[in-house]
Amino acid sequence: MTNTLIFVDLASDDPAAAGQFYADVFGWENDARPQGVYHRMVPGGFFKQKDGSDSQIGNLHLGIFDAANARPHPDPSGVAPRSLSQQGRKPRIWILIGDDDSADHILRTAEDLGATILWRDHYWSEFNGYNHAFADPWGNEILLWGKAGEAPEIPAEFTRE
Repeated sequence: MTNTLIFVDLASDDPAAAGQFYADVFGWENDARPQGVYHRMVPGGFFKQKDGSDSQIGNLHLGIFDAANARPHPDPSGVAPRSLSQQGRKPRIWILIGDDDSADHILRTAEDLGATILWRDHYWSEFNGYNHAFADPWGNEILLWGKAGEAPEIPAEFTRE
């Protein structure tokens, strides 16, 4: 068996608020375990098979941890650094836009809740997808991916590469 990616965590100085942000923006379940310390965001649903039917593999979850005391760790008081990273490149999280949602709705909701829109309306031909990005209120960069489909008609206002 190969090594398998099972989880990605985002840092926050307020995991409860971050959990609520992602619940509001994406409609995910905010599973506090425990409240304010670590929040597991549960999108629900399953990865799709090529024919569009559900597989037996559940969608990945996203964790949100307290930057002041990242759990789990052998030392119950945590270790440094205890603050959010604000400069330089950080990991980016890609979110596939659901069939019953839209980039405009997600970006509008995120911005209304304190996110900063980084860019929008870009087509990436290498992977045939529409992309948009925002930074959440804690500085984490979220990229939205929309499937372009066969023979996509890219809107004139979209940038392209």
